[in-house]
Amino acid sequence: MSENLLDAFWQMPPIARTLTAVTAVLSLSVHLGLLSASWFIHHPYYLWKFPPQIWRLVTCYLITGGGLSMLFDSYFLYHYLSQMEIGNPRFPRKADVVWYLMFISGTILMINYLVDLPFHTFLRALILAMAYTVTQDQRGMKATFYFITIPAQLTPIAMILVNLLFPGGHIAMLLQLEGFVAAHLYDFLARIWPEFGGGRNVLATPAFVTRLVQTPRVLERGFGTAVRPEDAASGSSSGASRGPLPDSWRTRGRGQRLG
Repeated sequence: MSENLLDAFWQMPPIARTLTAVTAVLSLSVHLGLLSASWFIHHPYYLWKFPPQIWRLVTCYLITGGGLSMLFDSYFLYHYLSQMEIGNPRFPRKADVVWYLMFISGTILMINYLVDLPFHTFLRALILAMAYTVTQDQRGMKATFYFITIPAQLTPIAMILVNLLFPGGHIAMLLQLEGFVAAHLYDFLARIWPEFGGGRNVLATPAFVTRLVQTPRVLERGFGTAVRPEDAASGSSSGASRGPLPDSWRTRGRGQRLG
């Protein structure tokens, strides 16, 4: 049973499964009192200290609310992030997803700083931004939101308005609006302006992000060294297309010495 669950976990999209697992474990540890939330929340004060606590720029997106919010936030995080990571033509590479997360996260923090809102964790803003980005390409389709079927592109709006059903929901709306603005800015700069305004995509994935995300060619392992071919499809690195033998002979397998 445990092996089946582990196999299912490793078959999930790597970015989505990693961030969701880290979020669930960290949030559970904080809400159970095993870890102090003060080490993970965001505040400019900690960034100006020496040494600066720069990990807060990441961990402030990895803490959910308590109770059922932990379950729903983790679910929506995986749901929308996996849709971006698999089969989405706007994000054909993992580096594109990572760059999107970097831009959206930085924009949310900048908006929060400029407007001077009292938020210290931003996972719900990030989830709202991903929902907006995913559903913009699903116009004309239907989506189910809390047992209600609505047009897919209205899902982010429904996620914002549902906060009015809970006490203090107007504060949560402000947080999600930060994600809404950040996602709309990304959509404008990366899609609307290049396609309809005649401009260029100023948010193309930088080369350093690609180098950071791509699998290294040489992998040191405990049982040896694995070398990833530069072009496995063409076989240029493995020597499959070289040698004096005709192509038809190369498909016959390994030869056996007779005698």
